[in-house]
Amino acid sequence: MKKPVITTALVAVNVVVFLIMEMIGNTEDVTFMMNTGAVWPPYVEQGQYWRLFTATFMHFGFEHIMNNMLILACAGHILEDALGHIKYLILYILAGVGGSILSYLQMLHSGDYAVSAGASGAIFGIIGALLWIVIRHKGRYETLTGKGLLFMIVISLYYGISSGDVDNWGHIGGLLMGFVMGIILYRKQRKTVDFTFENSYTN
Repeated sequence: MKKPVITTALVAVNVVVFLIMEMIGNTEDVTFMMNTGAVWPPYVEQGQYWRLFTATFMHFGFEHIMNNMLILACAGHILEDALGHIKYLILYILAGVGGSILSYLQMLHSGDYAVSAGASGAIFGIIGALLWIVIRHKGRYETLTGKGLLFMIVISLYYGISSGDVDNWGHIGGLLMGFVMGIILYRKQRKTVDFTFENSYTN
């Protein structure tokens, strides 16, 4: 298994950003988060599209980042090994931004605005890609099973729906983007036959 250098780096960046933000303010303060780069629809409408990216490295409090980084560390290294470092990083970023975009568009559509941030969209993207890989391997890959991943997705979405402060559309956007990017980026390795120790025929 390849060393999960990108997963380790992503966890480190998220933690460093969180610590810096805690030193200069309060990450549980919605106004502070809005002013420092989280998604807030009126600001994005004004052209601050960079928020769709920066928000994916911001978290509301210790519990939020702890939960996300735990899942990232556990699931990320499996996907990184399957895709390779560069493809994995591309998928992570696109899934995170994809989650932010769907969340933003849904808020515009409903008119119910909220400050949104977190790596959950990117993490759901990892789960979506792993789901595709499991499907490609007929229901099982490494320690993962299709039923296990589907159960995880359903429970996570149910928890989000039953809670009032969870960005479910960000999760769904990340999940869909991750699944699609998994289809595009993942290539199932073909089995090779090693003839090194085969007896050779001589005339």
